[in-house]
Amino acid sequence: MLEIVRTADGSNTIFNAEVGEHYHSTHGALRESRHVFVNSGLVYFLENNSRQKSISILEVGFGTGLNFLLSADYCAGQKIKLDYTGIEAYPLSPEMIAETDYEQYISTETWKTFAEKYEAAFGATVRFSHTCQLQIANCKLMEFKLDQQFDIIYFDAFASARQPEMWNEDAIAHTVQFLKPGGVFVTYAITGNLKRALKALGCKVEKAPGAPGKREMLRAARNL
Repeated sequence: MLEIVRTADGSNTIFNAEVGEHYHSTHGALRESRHVFVNSGLVYFLENNSRQKSISILEVGFGTGLNFLLSADYCAGQKIKLDYTGIEAYPLSPEMIAETDYEQYISTETWKTFAEKYEAAFGATVRFSHTCQLQIANCKLMEFKLDQQFDIIYFDAFASARQPEMWNEDAIAHTVQFLKPGGVFVTYAITGNLKRALKALGCKVEKAPGAPGKREMLRAARNL
């Protein structure tokens, strides 16, 4: 059972009763997405790679699409080409996506195109504009295969207490193989096991300030 829930910053998230977890922080879905993924991932990477005019992002746990929508809008404003790939084993219906009301936080054009092409993006690459394309793999993380590496990985799986299989060493190793040398991995969580796994895979790990409700989050860069 899925239920729309209003979070502390006025934006909506979804509660998944079967998993027992919200798709975003109840302290603020919009604030979490902007802070953890857009600002601490996308903007951070671009600030450290200022000459780069195109970027590729892999998101583990596409969910409501909020991270994609905010990233697409940001890149459009900065005239950055965006190649975005999501992984989502249990896609939300277009009707549930519409109930999130995320159109108020992005451009009308971005929301309209997403509403029209969301379903088509599963299993195929769809072009949003001449600078943005999206594909979503409808599979579990360990089944995901692609002959491509990415500049940034958004790791946005449900919490390890609810989905421990997404956070074990095998899952993290499988994910990091898709990260380019010099690429950035960001997630809202920070645990000792996650830090050790990333370091063992040749990543430089750092603590970063967390979104509201969390003191810290994790950011890692894959060594060159």
